[in-house]
Amino acid sequence: MAQKKPENMSLEESLVELETLVGQLEQGELPLEDALKQFERGVGLIKASQTKLSQAEQKVSILTQADEQAELEPYSRNEV
Repeated sequence: MAQKKPENMSLEESLVELETLVGQLEQGELPLEDALKQFERGVGLIKASQTKLSQAEQKVSILTQADEQAELEPYSRNEV
């Protein structure tokens, strides 16, 4: 089965795969070329995970910003 691209994985999937990669690298039994491939995959997973976390942080920040001057407006459902 082909590996998913890190940017197409959920954060949880990325973390599980990272744990597996770290375990394999810590054992030190991989040939150098395979270890480098695993390391490269891990870096990609970390970068994609950091992006996802930053996006989530921005969303939370936006959602929790309280504009105390804003007036509440009644909800109106737009008919299409």
